[in-house]
Amino acid sequence: MAGLNETHDPARKSWVESANAPDTDFPIQNLPFGVFSVDGGARCIGVAIGDMIVDLTALEEAGKLTPGGSIKVFGDGVLNPFMALPQAVWSETREAISKLLDAEGGDQDLSLVAQADAELHLPIFVRSFTDFYASKEHATNVGSMFRDPNNALMPNWLHIPIGYNGRASTVVVSGTPIHRPNGQLKGPQDEVPGFGPCRKLDIELELGAVVGTPNPMGQPVTAAQAYDNIFGYVLMNDWSARDIQTWEYQPLGPFQSKAFATSISPWVVTREALEPFRKPAPERVKQLLPYLQEKTPNNFDIDLVVELAPDGGKPSVICRTNYKYMYYSSALQLVHHASSGCAMETGDLLGSGTISGPTQDSFGSMLELSWNGRDPLEVDGGSRTFLEDGDTVTITGSCQGNYRIGFGDCAGKILPAPEFGG
Repeated sequence: MAGLNETHDPARKSWVESANAPDTDFPIQNLPFGVFSVDGGARCIGVAIGDMIVDLTALEEAGKLTPGGSIKVFGDGVLNPFMALPQAVWSETREAISKLLDAEGGDQDLSLVAQADAELHLPIFVRSFTDFYASKEHATNVGSMFRDPNNALMPNWLHIPIGYNGRASTVVVSGTPIHRPNGQLKGPQDEVPGFGPCRKLDIELELGAVVGTPNPMGQPVTAAQAYDNIFGYVLMNDWSARDIQTWEYQPLGPFQSKAFATSISPWVVTREALEPFRKPAPERVKQLLPYLQEKTPNNFDIDLVVELAPDGGKPSVICRTNYKYMYYSSALQLVHHASSGCAMETGDLLGSGTISGPTQDSFGSMLELSWNGRDPLEVDGGSRTFLEDGDTVTITGSCQGNYRIGFGDCAGKILPAPEFGG
């Protein structure tokens, strides 16, 4: 476990003035990693500081930062080469960047780019994507809605992190427009299914964990190892086509209903930056098997907000919740994933599953917020049960203590379904 060090010092300030504002997502205590370009140029690795970006690719070229020694790791336009380095190097690099940006003795000749002038890109090459179902409140709500409220959770849910393998190819960076998917649809009164645009397009508010340190095939990991193997975290919207899902999910689970798009925020907030905000998991309903028992608090106190803006309208907050409610932490998800001997790779992305809290305004999907269409949500100029074309959904998240650690935005606008030629 990394623990706290001088990079977490709340008294530390940066010579980048915007990083010292109390409402910034990116103070010197954060230093999230991302990928950017300017004016269509080459993709570079950067760290967000206030409203600026430190160009790590330029620093590496100049010899001011050499995490890979003689091997350059900031020149490929993705974070994977850096994330594949030993964990100690992650921490050493964070400390070195922090010192360069420190108001006392930092290097004010660093190459900086204004975030407003940069285009942000997918920060990692997503090796594989696995989505989990780790919120007890969410699983209970869905089970109550579609099965028996008195037996909402499936028998295995309190014993095992439930997940399925998703599509890495359609993980996209925040700001990428999302086409409404087509698919097979069958209503309860229909004798046979039809094909067409999804009618119940939904959001899923999630946190994504990015694996840095791999484990060899056949070699499981402990909860402590899994926590440390995670490089960092991103906000995630795992868009969901509920009506397509209803028809297809039995017997093997979601397929096309979850394969069309997953949006993530462009900045990877490191596990080390979140260290001061660790929280224990909720009280266990049933004791977990020994391999899933955590000796440290592996959840985080992250406030999460979802806004929905109709086309041309103002955004309305439709959800406020917190990651601390999650029953299974990202570390436990990784433990279970590797427990069979599954090889986890640098760049693997683990979705938390929908993050829902204990009250209706803290539910992390429109399926729950509208209770499958029964209770419309009021938005600017009208109401919603599910998403309409032109809607923009924006997820934000932050930790708040002696300073604020933010993630930036995870946003996407819904475009009409593409024409399907038969």
